[in-house]
Amino acid sequence: MALEERARSCLLRFRHRLEQDIKPSYLMDHMISDGVMTVDEEEKIRTKPTRKDQSAALLELLLMKDNRAYISFYNSLIKESYDDLAHLLREDLPSIFCEAHKSSSDSATSYVQTVLSEGGVPQRPVVFVSRPELVNRVREKLYWLQKDPGWVTVFGMAGSGKSVLTAEAVRHHGLIEDCFPGGIHWLAIGQLDKPDLLVKMQSLCFRLEQSLDSQTLSRPPNSLDEAKERLRFLMLRRYPRSLLILDDIWDSTVLKAFDIHCRILLTTRNRSLTDSVSGAKYEVGVQSGLDENKGLEILALYTKMKPHGLPEEARSIVRECKGSPLVVSLIGALLKDNPNRWCYYLRQLQQKQFKRIRKSSSYDYDALDQAMAASIEVLPDEHRELYKDLTVRFCHMIPVLSVLWDLEPEEVEDILQEFVDKSLLFVDSHHKPYLYYLHDLQLDFLVEQNRTQLESLHSKVVRQYQQHYRDGPPTSGDEECLYWIRFLTYHMAKANLSQELYSLMFSLDWVSTKSQIMGPAHLINDYVEYGSILDKEVMRSQFQEFLSQNGHQLEERPFPDVVQLALSQPHNSEVYRQARLQAQDRTSTGKLYFDLVYENKNKSGVENLSRLVIHPHQGSIYSACFSHDGTKIASCGASKTLKVFKSTSGEKLTEIQAHDDEVLCCAFSPDDHLLATCSTDRKIKVSERAMLLRVFEEEHEEQINHCQFTNTTKRLLLATCSNDDCMNVKLWNLNKPSSQNTMFGHFAPVSHCCFSPDDSYLSTSSNDGTIKLFQVSSANEWKTINVRDLVAENDEEVLVKCSTWTGDGKLVILAARSFFYVFDVETSEMLLEIRTSRLSTVQYCDACPTTNLLAIAFSNYTLELWDLEANKKMADCSGHLSWVQRVQFSPDGSQLLSCSDDQTVRLWETNKVHTSSAICLKRDSNVLFNGEEIVVSAADNCNRLTALVCLNHRCGSLLEYLWYCILCCPLQVWRWQSGECKVLQGHKEQVRCFSLLSNSPNESRLLSWSFDGTVKVWDTETGEKLQDIEAHRGTILGCHVSPDGCLFATTSADKTAKLWHCESWQCAYTLNGHQDCVRSCRFSWDSQRLATGDDNGEIRLWSVKDGSLLKICCPDSKDGMDSLHGGWVTDLHFSPDNSLLVSTGGYIKWWNVEKGEALQTFYPTGSALKKVHVSSDFSTFVTIDNIGILYILQRVA
Repeated sequence: MALEERARSCLLRFRHRLEQDIKPSYLMDHMISDGVMTVDEEEKIRTKPTRKDQSAALLELLLMKDNRAYISFYNSLIKESYDDLAHLLREDLPSIFCEAHKSSSDSATSYVQTVLSEGGVPQRPVVFVSRPELVNRVREKLYWLQKDPGWVTVFGMAGSGKSVLTAEAVRHHGLIEDCFPGGIHWLAIGQLDKPDLLVKMQSLCFRLEQSLDSQTLSRPPNSLDEAKERLRFLMLRRYPRSLLILDDIWDSTVLKAFDIHCRILLTTRNRSLTDSVSGAKYEVGVQSGLDENKGLEILALYTKMKPHGLPEEARSIVRECKGSPLVVSLIGALLKDNPNRWCYYLRQLQQKQFKRIRKSSSYDYDALDQAMAASIEVLPDEHRELYKDLTVRFCHMIPVLSVLWDLEPEEVEDILQEFVDKSLLFVDSHHKPYLYYLHDLQLDFLVEQNRTQLESLHSKVVRQYQQHYRDGPPTSGDEECLYWIRFLTYHMAKANLSQELYSLMFSLDWVSTKSQIMGPAHLINDYVEYGSILDKEVMRSQFQEFLSQNGHQLEERPFPDVVQLALSQPHNSEVYRQARLQAQDRTSTGKLYFDLVYENKNKSGVENLSRLVIHPHQGSIYSACFSHDGTKIASCGASKTLKVFKSTSGEKLTEIQAHDDEVLCCAFSPDDHLLATCSTDRKIKVSERAMLLRVFEEEHEEQINHCQFTNTTKRLLLATCSNDDCMNVKLWNLNKPSSQNTMFGHFAPVSHCCFSPDDSYLSTSSNDGTIKLFQVSSANEWKTINVRDLVAENDEEVLVKCSTWTGDGKLVILAARSFFYVFDVETSEMLLEIRTSRLSTVQYCDACPTTNLLAIAFSNYTLELWDLEANKKMADCSGHLSWVQRVQFSPDGSQLLSCSDDQTVRLWETNKVHTSSAICLKRDSNVLFNGEEIVVSAADNCNRLTALVCLNHRCGSLLEYLWYCILCCPLQVWRWQSGECKVLQGHKEQVRCFSLLSNSPNESRLLSWSFDGTVKVWDTETGEKLQDIEAHRGTILGCHVSPDGCLFATTSADKTAKLWHCESWQCAYTLNGHQDCVRSCRFSWDSQRLATGDDNGEIRLWSVKDGSLLKICCPDSKDGMDSLHGGWVTDLHFSPDNSLLVSTGGYIKWWNVEKGEALQTFYPTGSALKKVHVSSDFSTFVTIDNIGILYILQRVA
């Protein structure tokens, strides 16, 4: 039978799309199982070099096969969740028995009706909805019985519609005439004992004999063996090409009575029944339920309404029915008699009151609970108890159940297979190891049936876990480990084991284990979800804040030391207390830990605005947005993906490979059902529940910068803007294949568009220096505000980055350069102009929908909060380590999110906003260690030199005075007692730094190095230049004199370091090997080793004796900022015994010198540490980060 022409055309039409997306190896397994492809054909396809070549070969083979192969390919796509591709092929799905003289209308002919009626095949239900894919699959299997006897098993769980599907499959003229001209005979079986089975067989024999010749009727058979032989004779001699349908078989002993070498179709919940009989065997699984539209169609037929006219509760009822044809039909029949009870029956479903959902019908069970219970009752007693345990499980893996049941994995596998065979459980055979799961209705039934025992069932899970893992939690990271780490807290909470839950969740060990395996989001979610059970608000907030503030670090690999991170917590915190105890214990085994004894954050200040830090993507994040209910956040960026996660914890909900290029913007629809994205690939995509709904790819010719839905569902539209020269702003109606309107007016790229709160207007911001307000209803330009005239001088280019509306829609705010402007919408009058006093540009701004706050994102890594009514800056929010690309307030205004090129999304609590009084220091500093007293001097952000005296972990300001520093070429040497000054001139460019050649009080020689690549030696007494050394071709970035005064080292932007003799001033060795600028160097105290650090974060240790490389110090992998050290290596120090080395970059690291291994890492709030000051005993470390925070660390003894 050749492939129908329309099916062939369909394959050819969508060939390119199929080749791009399918994975042939998955599909071919199903096709071989269906018998439409041979193993040799599969092997030939697998030899192709690439997946795309294999796809092309598979499609080429399909074009040469018949209709059954096309249908098998279609069904394979469904099974492997290629729903979008299957939808393309569905309209041209052939009927495998269709010939020129047999049309699809044959199923309604009187011939078919007569044959089926004589054979006792049930009529179609009064309410019938077609399921063509499944019907075709049953017919396809029946076709294999055309020439030889065999068995077709249609199996599925209770209420899945097996009997109706079977009856519909044989209601076909072509099938009957080609395969079963001897007739089709239906026998309903059910749960029978031997006497009842004999009666059934006697009845069938009587029916078959009566239809032949009433004169030849024999006496009824007296035993099962006699009945079996009578049937064998009738089916082989009198009805040689007929089909016997056995409906609802439960027991293999029943099936053996019909093992008579004829053609048989059976429906059952137990797929393994045919293992007990001989002959060819074929299977059709009825696992998937009705989709939502089919369910609504059934309800509409019962209630005699149109599907679109059904009440709102109808869709919810269908969802609660979980796709079960039985449950939808039961509800439909009830509504037919009681049309005003939609809400009542919805409540019964939601409350799992299955016993109240009953209606007499042709089905053997009046209510769903009876149908479900019947399946369980046939299990052996011991297995029935084990099945009950599945009530409290989300997924069922053999290793986990092995712990729960205290059985060997092989025993567990046998028991689960029994459940699968009886349709009490389903198995995902593509998952390795196999993943077993319950249908939603089965789980609902078990929960309702065992409601009074739920606590004890969860308690059993916890006790079995504690017994099995009494030596510590699993840390292997395999699927079994993932289950226990993820769901142990859930089981404890459901078991009401509050003390165990308390001990577990307030343990730093558990925090470390779960964070490493699952990430911090799941932990944060646990503290939120089980907060009421834990009943320790202060301690819970301490652990939750620790995870929120360090979440981005806990996502990094290699995994950081949680104890070291926790040592940065406030000293009155339980997190810190546990960390301190563990650090003290571990130091006895040689571990290094450092206690943060001082940090100049204002602990009640703005820094605490930051509530959560999430690291969702690898690469810059260009856009992030709240859902309209505030519970979810979507983000996208350079990784080409779209991710959705919980706003409370950062737990990932969805991930979509969204585009072929960078994703520039994402937006939720007003009802949060849809997500739109736009990209540099010039496409707009709309998804629903992670499934692609629409793609618009024809109209924008340049990258699409921004997209936004209307704020209400009253008239759902999507606005987009792009870099097109003219047609750069468009409105889209998702029900139309092309844009609804194009808004003309801008003749330069448009970077942003934004609907007014009532959706009447759309504001657009452009590189032409204007924003325009368009009327949404007509797409006509309403007003233009020319910003270029306000800012530019001498025809300078002005880029308007974005605009935002106040909550009442009366004001529009726009950002350009380092300004933002507030305009009255009606009059176009500028009401406010604010220069942000930043040396960077405004990237984005957003007005709070409920307050007067305005959030502004900057290219210098910060964001600011302003009160528009008071015209006053309220807060600086620091923490991002790169450009802040987007900010958005939550719908209720209580939170603010920001996303950045540093690959993080941060959430800030806006209700804590007030002006910070924390001291903000510059990184150039000096430190004096004087016993327990530490004096730190550094300039602050107001250019005042501030000295802080720190004693017993407390710091106070010693003095402040105005300080001005001018970087210049000449060096100036002052005698501070007399005020005498000598000017040392000679460097052609800025002097990087200087150093005396020794620490001797009589030393007068000074070493200086400069951007001009030279090192100069001076006599500070006379001002004479003693030596002028052309040291490097590039800028000299670092220099250090050995403690013995014999050598000095230089490092340069030319990627080399050099060792020099202090007496001859000759180069001893050139040290090559660094792949980036060499920025820092330091001799060991014994002058035997030199450490050098470069801008890629790599540290090298060299032998001073011969210039050979001794060791390369580098972590296991690069960090999120694509550096081995989080940034440039800016400073290095050896310990007095030369066994340890400390380095600074994006963070501070301590190293084992002999092994080159990292021993510990301290992560500051900011980054780009410039210098670390180290006490003489290597126990205290002082540094300042790029956002002005001072840190004093002490080694834990």
